[in-house]
Amino acid sequence: MRFDSLIIGGGLAGLVCGIRLAEAGLRCAIVSRGQSALHFSSGSLDLLAELPDGTPVDFPLKALDALNQQAPEHPYSLMGAQNVQRFAMESEALLARCNIMLTGSYQQNHLRITPLGTQRATWLSPVEIPVAPLPWQRITVVGIAGFLDFQPELVAGSLAENNINVKTAELTLPALDTLRNNPSEFRAANIARVLDKPEQQLLLIDELKTLAHDTDALFLPACLGGEDDKAWQAISRELPCPLRLLPTLPPSVLGMRLYHQLRRRFQQLNGIMMPGDAVVRTETHKQNISAIFTRNHAEVPLRANHYVLASGSFFSNGLEAKFSGIREPIFGLDIRAPALREEWCHEDFFSPQPYLQAGVAVDKHFQPTIGGQRIENLYAIGSVLAGFDPLQQGCGAGVSMTGALHVAQRILESQGAADESA
Repeated sequence: MRFDSLIIGGGLAGLVCGIRLAEAGLRCAIVSRGQSALHFSSGSLDLLAELPDGTPVDFPLKALDALNQQAPEHPYSLMGAQNVQRFAMESEALLARCNIMLTGSYQQNHLRITPLGTQRATWLSPVEIPVAPLPWQRITVVGIAGFLDFQPELVAGSLAENNINVKTAELTLPALDTLRNNPSEFRAANIARVLDKPEQQLLLIDELKTLAHDTDALFLPACLGGEDDKAWQAISRELPCPLRLLPTLPPSVLGMRLYHQLRRRFQQLNGIMMPGDAVVRTETHKQNISAIFTRNHAEVPLRANHYVLASGSFFSNGLEAKFSGIREPIFGLDIRAPALREEWCHEDFFSPQPYLQAGVAVDKHFQPTIGGQRIENLYAIGSVLAGFDPLQQGCGAGVSMTGALHVAQRILESQGAADESA
């Protein structure tokens, strides 16, 4: 099988890259092993929340010079501030084309309310997520009886520290009794499958109406809208006060929704998804990848003009930690990581961990090397890259999206030059 571009990894980076290439008319395929890390995300997207030295960031673009000085190997530093701005802006436009409605701007971070009721600086958030400063003086945090992945009391305690009058309440929702009887199945995604049914929404509205008195807003765990925000909108219209949703423990309904919307857009553009598949072998010829072979396609080679590695970090097995060191298992790409195993972690669990900055070493075009030799038609994007800490720096989604568009632009330019010479 032959493609213009072939992407390994169907997470945020891989899907965004694939969408941009497919929008330009390229024949593109994505090989994806399993669940994307998006399934475990909050649905919000970070650009840059903190510098490596711990300085908080309010205006991400204005912090890029300091980031370059502190972390010259950070993907943003390699890409350059001008490209970060360009592709952050293009990321927002791409999400809008996918009918993903988010609040926020790359120009300034906002503070979203977390599942614990605290505030976290971020770039973009689903419209259902409450954002500080909260405009309400009286808030009711509503839990669901028997649902352990959301603790209303913890949320209420954090909100009360901001001089807000907070109380908690609980929904019974008899339609969930079947799930309640099996705690391992009583998860946000399964609850959403029940509550997304119109007849169950009517019952939910009735219960919420009884809690909507003497309060300015209701906060509910995000157990609605597995495909889009229509259920939240429909319920909100029937309530006398605003309804906001807070993410739960993974798997996250808001993260899963983001994945499904991106995947839907890619496939609408005739992009080809190969889910549940994995690369088992690659072929290289004259510093170019000539073919990859996957588990499901056996001896049938998958060939492309360009290959993009978006396989993720340790969580997605895009990187492997062995006693001999950290390695990239598909192509055997050169890795940047602490030399000694004892340098991978700090004893303080809550301090930034060095292993999180390990990953594939790339140049300014996000092209990797094998044995110091650049592979001309291969790129790497997303959390497989070295040089950044997505947790401490709050930049994981930004690196994935801007890097994906940076590489897509490079591929489109290369494809255009090849077409002209042909």
